[in-house]
Amino acid sequence: MKIVVNTRSLLADKLDGIGWFTYQTLKRITLAHPTHQFIFLFDRPYNSQFVFASNVTPIVLFPPARHPFLYLIYYQWSVNKLLKKLQADVFLAPDGLLVLGSATKQIAVIHDINFHHYPKDLGFFYRHYYNFFMPLFAKEAYKVATVSEFSKNDLVQTYKILPEKISVVYNGINEGYKVLNEQEKQATRAAFSAGKNYFLFVGSMSPRKNLVRLIEAFALFKKHSLSDFKLVLAGGNFWGESALHAIIEKHQLQEEILFTGRVSQDNLEKIMGSAYALTFVSYFEGFGIPLVEAMQCEVPIICSKESCMPEIAGDAAYYVDSFDIKNISEGLIALWENADLKLALIESGKIQRQKFSWDITAQKLWDLIED
Repeated sequence: MKIVVNTRSLLADKLDGIGWFTYQTLKRITLAHPTHQFIFLFDRPYNSQFVFASNVTPIVLFPPARHPFLYLIYYQWSVNKLLKKLQADVFLAPDGLLVLGSATKQIAVIHDINFHHYPKDLGFFYRHYYNFFMPLFAKEAYKVATVSEFSKNDLVQTYKILPEKISVVYNGINEGYKVLNEQEKQATRAAFSAGKNYFLFVGSMSPRKNLVRLIEAFALFKKHSLSDFKLVLAGGNFWGESALHAIIEKHQLQEEILFTGRVSQDNLEKIMGSAYALTFVSYFEGFGIPLVEAMQCEVPIICSKESCMPEIAGDAAYYVDSFDIKNISEGLIALWENADLKLALIESGKIQRQKFSWDITAQKLWDLIED
């Protein structure tokens, strides 16, 4: 088969959720199926580390698709033209963005449709682009993959897609996440949390990550506990970050809440493995990759009970109402006070994490390609 894949999310040292999904699945698929031809599409100069095997041909298409206006040109003209020229058998879109009206069979990986439920959490042009085109892409797709049963049900109900058209392919856990020894934890805390124990958030500083309420809850926790715990926020900038600094100044937590910015993958793995607990109180997720990474590191989880979170975290999390600041603070206090609760969540995580593997994800995605 001649399989064309949109790989523009493969950016060296800048992989996000979709980027990791693309990297981990395509690395396995291309190596496991050497008799098939894969054409990887980039929208800027690519790093050779992403050409996983000799059966991968990288192509850079114009223009760099980093804005909704450019998406239109990139997909509906550049990609469309290439699919016709190559007479491709399959076009795989790990970010869900397809070519309308193409004769090529297409697979869309739609991780979630948060932009439908919370449009104001995205910039003006992005939310209008996604809300107009994603329903069309979902209908255009020969098959749709998504990363949780929650997201599958959401797509069925919102876009009126037949459930048999959608396959659930969970995310896996990256290889570098592991249990750290005490010496490694102390070194990481010295580097990133002034040597103190810390609650951790990992992800982009997006409004849907609910960081304003998390910070408010942390302020209540500090007043209750009088502890020297820190809150570490690890992730890249996003619109809405100014609101976070306003809340931090309001509660005079400038020395207690620490932003790492974007860090290397190695450092991110150490930051996760050294945390006292992961605090992931987003009010909407399609999967929530930090949840499984925390389980792999044997770090307990405090997370919201909304969207996919109970499906992914199972019994490995203390659940809170993401819209209730007091309830979030109660979760922080509960794990701080109760060592037995912390250990119980870790033990549950050892069981729950066995459901998630990039090998399984890649095989399920390959099954869709073959189908």
